[in-house]
Amino acid sequence: MGNLLDVDNLAVTLPGPRGPLPILHGVSLTVGEGELVGIAGESGCGKSLTAQALLGLLPPGAKVTGSARFAGAELLGLDNRGWQRVRGAGISMVFQDPTAALHPMLTVGRQLTEHMRVHLKLDRRAADRRAVELLDQVRIPDPERAVRAYPHQFSGGMRQRVAIAIALAAKPRLLIADEPTTALDVTVQAGILALLDRLRSETGLAVAFITHDLGVLSSLTTRSYVFYAGRVVETGPTGALLTEPRHPYTAALLGARPHGTQAVGTLRPIPGGPPAPGELPPGCAFQPRCNFAEPSCTTAPPPLAPVGTDRSAACPVRPSLEVVA
Repeated sequence: MGNLLDVDNLAVTLPGPRGPLPILHGVSLTVGEGELVGIAGESGCGKSLTAQALLGLLPPGAKVTGSARFAGAELLGLDNRGWQRVRGAGISMVFQDPTAALHPMLTVGRQLTEHMRVHLKLDRRAADRRAVELLDQVRIPDPERAVRAYPHQFSGGMRQRVAIAIALAAKPRLLIADEPTTALDVTVQAGILALLDRLRSETGLAVAFITHDLGVLSSLTTRSYVFYAGRVVETGPTGALLTEPRHPYTAALLGARPHGTQAVGTLRPIPGGPPAPGELPPGCAFQPRCNFAEPSCTTAPPPLAPVGTDRSAACPVRPSLEVVA
């Protein structure tokens, strides 16, 4: 399987009130053709900013270095016309809040057909037919009627399905799903996850799934990246990563899970909080919260290093971590 997306040493700096703020620090990741990859970590660790950098959606004044190659072509440095060709037809995105992502004053059909007419060069009649087909594909009841409806006429779960249909409208090769199930109840969440997996298997769509829910990773993805403070701190096959973590942060996330087979009394909250941008401690960013920190952890940020077959972790201490089922 070849890599559809190759990100190498991606760094992002944003303007701040006291000067430039480094947010991402040398992120590297890959997504293969038809692969479903997970990106996990606490809020503020750089997951969504990475996605925005890959779509050219960073705010004015942002500085981006490194490389991001999609289907063999470099993304960074594209002009507006270049990004317009990539967004929707090459890479598409489903956002966390479908209510904010969908235009309240436009019908679902209007929002679906706009991308098709631009990228696929379909006439109005052909675009309308495909809109109905897409709504049926994402399991929207009565799609012929749904294309004439407005977003507020759907439930939260149905709105997210509409957002997925819009993201698929121009037949992208990569879908970035940015925590698309966060605001949904468990039953609806399961339906959205099953939908994404079915679309991947039926169409060959590659998916990068961003989440803070490790349970979602285990049920959906084959490989995962764990982010902390703008860096990838562990990566590997999802099953191995979640049962035999090699980085203390991954193990701490697993111990702090409020669901699964653990009882409430066994939860182990992570002390403190993630460092703010521009206030990273010296050395490993996780060391102030880490039970295994040593003096060497304060000298320099540790690089990702192999810790077994297809696995890497950014921890030179290599502590013996508890296996979390």
